[in-house]
Amino acid sequence: MAEFIQILILGVVLGGVIALMGAGQSLIFGVMRIVNLAHPALIIVGAYIAYWGYTLWGIDPIVMLPVSTLAMAGIGLVIYKLVFEKEAKSARYSEMTVLLAVALAMIIEGFLGGVFTNTQRVTSPEYATDAFFVADVFIPKGQLYAGIVSLLIIAGLSLFLKYSRLGYAIRATTQNREAAELLGVNVKLVCAISFAIGIGLAGAAGALVSFVFSFFPAKQWEWIAMLMSVVVLGGMGSILGTVIGAVLLSVIAAFVGTWIGSTWSTMTFFLALFVILLWRPQGLFGERPEMV
Repeated sequence: MAEFIQILILGVVLGGVIALMGAGQSLIFGVMRIVNLAHPALIIVGAYIAYWGYTLWGIDPIVMLPVSTLAMAGIGLVIYKLVFEKEAKSARYSEMTVLLAVALAMIIEGFLGGVFTNTQRVTSPEYATDAFFVADVFIPKGQLYAGIVSLLIIAGLSLFLKYSRLGYAIRATTQNREAAELLGVNVKLVCAISFAIGIGLAGAAGALVSFVFSFFPAKQWEWIAMLMSVVVLGGMGSILGTVIGAVLLSVIAAFVGTWIGSTWSTMTFFLALFVILLWRPQGLFGERPEMV
């Protein structure tokens, strides 16, 4: 019983971090229908920001989180203006964004590899290797802190979307872009801000990832399937669905990794993505696409 509880706790706290990793990607798709496969690469950029803050100046990665978030939000705004905004009115915009995002991911990986090499790195504050013990169960402090901070950020995002004036505009654009525009919403501005927020969330996730996982530029290819599986399971564009999908798949992967083998843990996300697309492509909270 203790082993079951142990695996469950590890899966849940890690699921919170994965939820934040996918939240920005889900928001961007919900508002603009951009399939941002470059999101994991941008998370790694955020991880490097936190890593060098800790390495050079001894700043805790959680303290570096606002810096990483703001820096990546600024980078996101530039990327949107240069890469994604021009083709926004195209009928095949979503399909085009897949190719643009893959190209962007490869450019980012090449740049990071050239500057930082492909050496695995990890930020190592004291709590990253410490744990709380409750009877026979231990809870890693690093994963626990990262999971709690991740869920707090997602809760803050949900409150912002639900109660702020800009949040109303973002939700209106998500539901019906043309209707929102007719009602006076500056859709172009909303899209730019939403993209910046989504990439800012990638920066926040990167700061937390820096002491939860080891990372290097090519790590993004492993994370693409993981993030796509949780976002698709929850329903593309659904923040709540992303959280539920992340926790559910993280718990399943934790049990698979313990009982079958660690090699199969990552395979859980690949298999889940395959099954979801076959069985329920709209996800748990998404809407079934209309046949035309």
